[in-house]
Amino acid sequence: MRVIAVGCEYSGVSTLVDQVHQWGLSRGISHHLDDHFTIPDAYHLSDEEQLAMLAMLPAIKERFQRFQIVYHVRLLHRYRDILLGGFHIEEKVYGPQYYYPGIDIDIREYEPDMPDDTMLVHLYAAPDTIRARMAAAPHPHSLVPAADVPEILDRFEQEVRASWIRRKFAIDTTDLTPAQLLETFLNRSIPHLSPEDAATRLLAP
Repeated sequence: MRVIAVGCEYSGVSTLVDQVHQWGLSRGISHHLDDHFTIPDAYHLSDEEQLAMLAMLPAIKERFQRFQIVYHVRLLHRYRDILLGGFHIEEKVYGPQYYYPGIDIDIREYEPDMPDDTMLVHLYAAPDTIRARMAAAPHPHSLVPAADVPEILDRFEQEVRASWIRRKFAIDTTDLTPAQLLETFLNRSIPHLSPEDAATRLLAP
């Protein structure tokens, strides 16, 4: 499967891509996984490097993120099974708001270059649930202030609705455990699977 999972911070994006990755491995499917589009990249950078990334000038952040998107569109073609957390939709929401205010970006131009079987899943939760998750397990470099949560939730919904990706659906994670989130994704993804992915799903144990 080629999956782009997007949503407001603390909506369950990283949880889902990790769950799908582990689900794939248990069935002999190795998804290429990239969930490092939020600045700073906490997956591959040291604490010192993360601080340096945060300190980059706005125009440099925008250029770096744009290059990341172009490179990962290429990876969507290279890997038949790939999981991208956040990716271009997240950039459209977070970039002008937090990374480089005043710089407008266009993400629609990248979507026609993506494989036709790319799947877009939008994760969201009630604002109070997002805030509760923030308080219970704060990220080292949390991006979205609690006061911005309703606006950011709306922005993700708008961008997903405007997306040209045809295979897309949404999951409300408010009351879902990680296991329930995976099960919900697997069930709701069935109508959006390519014939090849559907055949693989049927053969998987």
